[in-house]
Amino acid sequence: MNTAALTRAGIAAAGAALLVGGLTACGGDKSDGGTKAKAETPADAVKASYRKTAAARFAAYEMTITPDKGKADQLSGSKGWYPSGTTIDAKGADGNQVMIGDVVYTHSDKPVGGKAWMKMDLGKGGKSRARFNDDPAEYLAVLLGQQKVTLVGTEQVDGGEARHFKGSLTNAELLAADESTKVMETANRQYLHEALKDTLSLDVDLWIGKDGYPVRVESVQGTKDGKTKVSAKFSGYGTTAPVVAPPADQVADFDDVMKGVDDQLKDTDAKLKDTDEKLKQADKTLKDAGLGGLGGS
Repeated sequence: MNTAALTRAGIAAAGAALLVGGLTACGGDKSDGGTKAKAETPADAVKASYRKTAAARFAAYEMTITPDKGKADQLSGSKGWYPSGTTIDAKGADGNQVMIGDVVYTHSDKPVGGKAWMKMDLGKGGKSRARFNDDPAEYLAVLLGQQKVTLVGTEQVDGGEARHFKGSLTNAELLAADESTKVMETANRQYLHEALKDTLSLDVDLWIGKDGYPVRVESVQGTKDGKTKVSAKFSGYGTTAPVVAPPADQVADFDDVMKGVDDQLKDTDAKLKDTDEKLKQADKTLKDAGLGGLGGS
């Protein structure tokens, strides 16, 4: 959802300057001769938080995803953005998972060929599709330049003070871009545009902490298949370890494994056919000898 280090540092510094400055933008107020600072709008706050969050690159998360139909999934791990990445610290038979772009790595307690991770490329064969990553930068990005975003107020969230912003957006509003979205790199903006094409509506409640980072998100995404609710908490900006793929020597490729299984099945099938032919020949030999064949007298 890829900037040089210097650019990231510059963006982070710009975001920090806005925050340290009381989250206000300089500007003259005609009523006092231009000496009064202009109050920050919700759009200004979202833009400042986006710049700072985009530069952080990674955060820890706790998330509950509840579809219209089906069981809610409770997940935790790390989120990365630009490029998108997720770790799922799942407990149980499925083990841990790592997703980087379209590639999913699944850990297993029963290694295949001595390799504990299985890799599956969901975008293989040109089938890649932009998908919403549910990371904090994406949630801020969909609110960039949206004039319908409002400041609900300041609230206590997980023991800290945070400003609560709210927006309810239609598909047309989600896809409309204005100048404020230019803070995103072109490739990231285009990717988000593609990811939102099938989103009919998106309701977002977002809390930004005193440090300028999103700490909590509640969203409801509507598509032709129904609505999906996401409740997420984010933390550890700048300290969370990067989302990386497992060591290559510990990864087995799903397609290679399945090809091996398919080859084994074909070999087994050929052996069974050969055995069947031998049994038929033996049966014919017995019948020709007047012994009634393998089926009996």
